[in-house]
Amino acid sequence: MRTWWPEIVGLVLPVACGGCGRPRTELCVECAATLSADPRRVRPTPEPEGLPVVHAAAPYENAVRAMLLAHKERGALGLAGALGGALAAAVRAGAGHPADAGALLLVPVPSARRATAARGHDPARRIAAAAAAALRRGGTRARVLAVLRQRREVADQAGLGARDRQANLRGALVVADSGRRLFGDGRVVLVDDLLTTGSSLAEAARAIRATSRSGDGTEETLRAAVVAASPSAFEINRN
Repeated sequence: MRTWWPEIVGLVLPVACGGCGRPRTELCVECAATLSADPRRVRPTPEPEGLPVVHAAAPYENAVRAMLLAHKERGALGLAGALGGALAAAVRAGAGHPADAGALLLVPVPSARRATAARGHDPARRIAAAAAAALRRGGTRARVLAVLRQRREVADQAGLGARDRQANLRGALVVADSGRRLFGDGRVVLVDDLLTTGSSLAEAARAIRATSRSGDGTEETLRAAVVAASPSAFEINRN
């Protein structure tokens, strides 16, 4: 394909970098590099009860923040590949590579139904699919299990503090009947785009622990991974 074709496409269908706004590229090299830092364990303060071990690829700031918002709120779906690659790195950091432990089962935390309808897509599920594909390309067996459901409406989390978020989400999630028998088939990793207070991941972990088969090891091996975490959660774990 001739090199002038991207220029024509950029004129007809203008795009801009989801991280910095640079024109005619959906993601520039510099912003992509911000997703390539070494993943690390993160902990929110206060840490909600029941939160599994969580690894994140990058702090939620600057270009990373802009990319996640562009994907989630503005429909920049082409960013899912890069975000999924970052999530895959965080999954690997937390899950390890035991050869006999089975596949990695990526369970995305669902968005509120109203939010999903308004956006026209489920950001966490889309990024999870991209992460599973990246893991498979690297030789790790992985698949997405979108088995968490909201059994009641929850309020918008924006503007709520840590305790209010926990109260808002408590008991809100349940595992679909069709997914309960699958947890023994591999290592469950809860995945989301962002960790702030940890309330969503803690509630998702509660739902999975409540429905996993007794003795299947899910509670002991349950982990979580996110693309980004609040800078304060990163700072606590730098040393």
